[in-house]
Amino acid sequence: MADARHPQIYSIAAHRGFADALVAGLVPRYREAEFGLARLTLLLPSSRAQRIVTEAFIRHAGEEDRAGLLMPRMAVVGDLDLDEALGALLDPLGAPDIPRAIDPTRRWLALAQLIREEMGSDAPKGATLLRLARETGATMDRLLVEGIGPEELIGDNVLQLVGDLSAHWQASLRTFARVQARWLAWLGEEGAVDTAARRNRLFEHAARRWRESPPETPIVAAGVTSAAPALAGLLRVVSLLPDGAVVLPDLDLSLSDAVWDELGRAGAAPEPGAEPFARGDAVAHPQYHLKLLLNRMGVAREEVQPWHRRGAAAAPPERSHAISNLFLPPVASREWVDLPADKRRLSNVRIMQAANPEEEAQAIALLVREALETPEKRIAVITPDRALARRVVHHLARWEIVADDSAGRPLSDTAAGRLLLLLAEVAAKGAAPVALMALAMHPLVHGGMDRRDWLAQARIVERELRGPIPREGLEPLDDLVAKLGKHAAGLAEWWSALRSALVPLVESAGAEPLADLLDRLANAGEALCGDSLWAREDGRALARFVEDLRFHARATGTPVDAGDCDIVLRDAMDDIAVRPPYGGHPRVAIYGLLESRMSRAELVICVGLNEGVWPPRGGVDALLAPTVLRALGVPGAEFRSGLSAHDLAGALGAPEVVLSRAARDEAGPAIPSRFLLRVQALLGELLPRHQETGAIELARAMGRPRSLPVPYPRPRPMPSAAQRDVPIAVTALDRLRGDPYQFYAGSILGLRTLDALEAAPSPAWQGEVAHAILERWHEARKSDPAAKLAPIMDAVMIEKNAHPLMRGLWQPRLLAALEWVEDSVSSYEDRVVAAWERKGEMQVDGVKLHGRADRIDRFADGTLAVVDYKTGSPPSASMVEQGFALQLGLLGMIARAGGFGTVSGEPSAFEYWSLGKAKDEENRFGFGYVETPLKLGNKRSGLAPEDFLPETERYLRGAIADWIKGDQPFTAKFNPDYAGYSDYDQLMRLEEWLPRLADDETEESA
Repeated sequence: MADARHPQIYSIAAHRGFADALVAGLVPRYREAEFGLARLTLLLPSSRAQRIVTEAFIRHAGEEDRAGLLMPRMAVVGDLDLDEALGALLDPLGAPDIPRAIDPTRRWLALAQLIREEMGSDAPKGATLLRLARETGATMDRLLVEGIGPEELIGDNVLQLVGDLSAHWQASLRTFARVQARWLAWLGEEGAVDTAARRNRLFEHAARRWRESPPETPIVAAGVTSAAPALAGLLRVVSLLPDGAVVLPDLDLSLSDAVWDELGRAGAAPEPGAEPFARGDAVAHPQYHLKLLLNRMGVAREEVQPWHRRGAAAAPPERSHAISNLFLPPVASREWVDLPADKRRLSNVRIMQAANPEEEAQAIALLVREALETPEKRIAVITPDRALARRVVHHLARWEIVADDSAGRPLSDTAAGRLLLLLAEVAAKGAAPVALMALAMHPLVHGGMDRRDWLAQARIVERELRGPIPREGLEPLDDLVAKLGKHAAGLAEWWSALRSALVPLVESAGAEPLADLLDRLANAGEALCGDSLWAREDGRALARFVEDLRFHARATGTPVDAGDCDIVLRDAMDDIAVRPPYGGHPRVAIYGLLESRMSRAELVICVGLNEGVWPPRGGVDALLAPTVLRALGVPGAEFRSGLSAHDLAGALGAPEVVLSRAARDEAGPAIPSRFLLRVQALLGELLPRHQETGAIELARAMGRPRSLPVPYPRPRPMPSAAQRDVPIAVTALDRLRGDPYQFYAGSILGLRTLDALEAAPSPAWQGEVAHAILERWHEARKSDPAAKLAPIMDAVMIEKNAHPLMRGLWQPRLLAALEWVEDSVSSYEDRVVAAWERKGEMQVDGVKLHGRADRIDRFADGTLAVVDYKTGSPPSASMVEQGFALQLGLLGMIARAGGFGTVSGEPSAFEYWSLGKAKDEENRFGFGYVETPLKLGNKRSGLAPEDFLPETERYLRGAIADWIKGDQPFTAKFNPDYAGYSDYDQLMRLEEWLPRLADDETEESA
């Protein structure tokens, strides 16, 4: 038995493999003839560590060819670092005097109410208030874990700093202190404590009981690295038990005393009242948190002994020396210059750099696939980047390798979680098209119909909803479905199922109880998905989340505005990890940093080694200033970087290691991790030998065609004569002459671009609205010459389901321009409006020319004025001279030929009436002006009025002869100066051949 006066503390070096080395030492030391290891109690940091150690016991039994093994009792004490979830602690039996813990959800909602009452009118609203409540709870836990009571917030060491803080930090400190005091008073009335406080008491209770009456069975704490004071006190007691021991992971016993001292105070204040953490502390060092733990345990590093066994997946011992030198603090890093090769040997450590995350994931999957060819070889992929982990999982699935991401996915990213958020978004945005169609096409939604029929109906509605966002509510959708239902069987049934589920959500408005809103969301989800919503692991997690939040929201009466509900739910669901059920490949594991602790494999691939990912970005506590936290004795924000460094140091102890990063991420160029830069600097001239290039080359080869692609030529389609025989619209002659490919795609192939859902109002849509208003106004003037445009505009806007925001931004400008039109037309003395929105056509060389005239006026002399309305700038006279923008001339030709029925005659004026900002400062409306695209007045370019129609006819007949009746190819961008639309640029693959166009033309001319 160990001497109770000397702590039994051990360290397993990084190269030994913690779990396997631990088991290899525990079995011979604590195994008993009849009981095996059943009398041993293991204190482990997390449930994941419990599984890893269990697997290590199984491997050990297999290596010794044992038929069975009695396992030790494993108790999860929880790792209480702030970046971890607070798990279950000790069995509370035997501690009846410790109050119960308040539920975290109840505390979150209650803190929101306290903050609202404390801050009054200055309190944030909606989702922001609940976020502040969550941050307040996290800060309270941070202080409780460190054993800091609320009285210390008004202690001398804090009060003397208050005067130097900015007004923001002072106000935040006062609010936090008052809210915490009120919260603790409420807890006292309820006979409860915070979860972190209860765990501290359980630690203290266990430590006191074991100190007074040591247990008769052995107790070993393994892998616990949390430096929480209460847990540190328990670990000290465990180390002093007759059959107790504490086993630490990767405590570097080879560091010199000078380097150890350079790490800083680490909680050991040099004198009473001094700050336990100095500004110069190396909190980002991987050994810092272990030094803090030893200091709080009251144990010197010299008392820690090396573990006497090694694991099956151990690396050479030189690896630990290199790891130790790799993370030397700044002053000690100067020793790198004189380090001998054996002190920086990182054999079997490779560095891989990909161009982007997709290439990185593909290369990692190839490394895993290659390693699986070796029998019994285990592979671990470790990354804090969950999106990158999912990419790796998908790439491995190409070879039917099922790899589970043990870190899981946020509930908000799962199918069930996303459905609940979509329902909340529909409620928040009044059934806006994007949220509505995302909900209708969600993979779990079927509404009681056959899934294929459901999707077919949804696609019909989705097609019609494309374009500007309509006004909120279900009424516009009712009208749309009623119109479409005449030609689509089954659409009414589809809309009835969807509408009945959405009515309770969309009709809610203003603040209401969160519990009631959750009831409606759950009911709507069940109505649309049935039991499949709750069927899988994400559905079960969602059910627990909804039940828990609904129960506590009803108890606290928490109100939430329907417009904020989706944000509130997303914030809460982001903190819930949904892990897949076990059943993946037995030799492949994908871990997050927390899950990777204590694990070991023959090949470890550390992924995402970029700043901001590994290590994560350092954050600042939102409520307490850094100087206040330091005075209270709370480690700084860089403490998390030290934990990440320790995770990497542990991973580097594997026999074979690959360190991977991507040069770019989704946002742009990425900065290499400081850890990776240290590895490269330590290797120095040896770096080229450690580059992993084979997997990158294979990944690139997989996406590279077997032969070089033939350069895509400039499109020159040659349709048949029958295909060319199509009518020409007055607005299409420009495209035919300037970019024949656009005419080919639109008029011959019949292709049309689709607007996006909730698209910005396009000029075409604005023109359609303006034309509809003016058409109705002209109709109204037939019976009432004094008819006004404003009420007609309002009616058209309602019919077009124009969104209130769009109306507020555009309608005042449109009204001013329309009033200018109204004033101008009403003041005519020498001309009258003869026709509006009149369709016409004529035959030219056997080809039908057709179009719609916005307005045709007749002068007193019988001649006509052809008018076209524009919501933007009209074409210039120079464009007309070049043979483009001939719409007015073509309409004039139709009018002269009698193509508009009763309205015929010789055109003498051609006018564009623009509804844009007025050019004439005397225009009292500020909007609207008339432009004639001919050489009139002071214009130096353009066609003379008498030449306009002849030139238009010449251009038209030439285009017909070349492309409609002739055999000219419909060449893409035939006239590069033509400023047409870009609707078909992707179809013609413009970017593939346009850069070569100048070179090709040069070669052809030569």
